[in-house]
Parts: sequence; C-alpha cells; structure tokens
Amino acid sequence: MRRAWNVKRILSSVLVALVVAARAASAQAPAPPRPAPPPAQVAPAGVALPGDYVIGPDDSLSVIYWNNQEMSRDVVVRPDGKISLPLLNDVVAVGLTPEQLRVKLTEAATKFVEDPNVMVIVKDIKSRMVSITGEVAKSGPYAINGPMTVLQLISLAGGLQEFADKKHISIIRTEKGQPVSYLFNYEEVVKKRKNLKQNILLLPGDQVVVP
Repeated sequence: MRRAWNVKRILSSVLVALVVAARAASAQAPAPPRPAPPPAQVAPAGVALPGDYVIGPDDSLSVIYWNNQEMSRDVVVRPDGKISLPLLNDVVAVGLTPEQLRVKLTEAATKFVEDPNVMVIVKDIKSRMVSITGEVAKSGPYAINGPMTVLQLISLAGGLQEFADKKHISIIRTEKGQPVSYLFNYEEVVKKRKNLKQNILLLPGDQVVVP
C-alpha cells in the first residue's frame, strides 16, 4: 500500500510540474502579431484654381472615394468631355466645377456604396490655353491659370522680334460662336503709356498674332 501511494504521489508531482511548465511557456511565448491596419488615403495636392474655373478637356483630376480605394482614380478628361471610373463607367465632367462634379459622382455612387464620401482634386489644368504666333521669340500655346494680359503673354513668349509690327498686334477671340479681333498697339502701351485699356486680360482660347 505504501509503495502504491508513493507511485501516485510521484505521478501527481510530475503532472503538476508539467502544468506549471506549460503555463510558463505560454506566458513567455510572444503574442501573435496583429494585422497591420490598411494604409490611410492621403489626398494629393492640387493646383490653385482660377475663380471662374470649370473642368475642360485634358485636365487631370484625382477622384477619391474615402474608404473605397478601388473606386478612386487619377483620370484625364477625354476630348469628348468624359472621365471613366469603376462601376460608374463614363461620366461627363467638362463644363462643371470640381464641386459640381463631386456632387454628381456622390449621387451616382449611392447605387453601389453606402454613404459615399467623394473628393475631386484638380492636379493639372491643360484646358485653359492661349496661343501666340508670329514675330515672337517663342511662339506656341501657353497655360492661363490666372489673370494674364497681352503684355504678360508677350513677355512669356520671350518678347517681340526685331522686325515685328508692334503697332498692329491682334487678339483673336471667339464670342457667341463668332471670331472677334481686338487691336493691340505695343508702342502706345509700352513707350507712350497711352490707351492702356487695349492691354486686355486674355481668356482661354484667345490667339495673339504678331505680324
């Protein structure tokens, strides 16, 4: 009987030791790593917008659906005035302000997403262009993302060439579907400081011709 009791006592001690060892190992084991949180969406920086800005062809936009990266896209407005987005397909953007487009995209997304939160950021403007041709150092198109006068455009184009007709520079503009021409006399404005009103603010689509 005494021998059997000793065997039971030994087995009980071994069992207790195993339990204690198991608990100690469990306490020392490192906790499993927590899954990393999804990366937060960061709004890209946009360009400064003119007060009368509306979206035009070739403008670059960032459309951000917060908490839905699959629907978010960087897009360029196509020549037909539309942008393409997941689920929404083609959406007309041209002629809208960024806020008007944001509202439009929010309403369209409610069919697919609960309480969509949308942001529209203009990354680059290429629809607002003027051009200058003729006797200047660097003729071609120039972006007009803020107030720009005829003199400022001539300066951007590197100035007039030696044999330019400085008295008969023309600004060709489309008004109500018809071309209209305005005269600019460089000599009067720069040298004589006369008739300064002819140094008009340019509008997108204007063409300055230096004969």
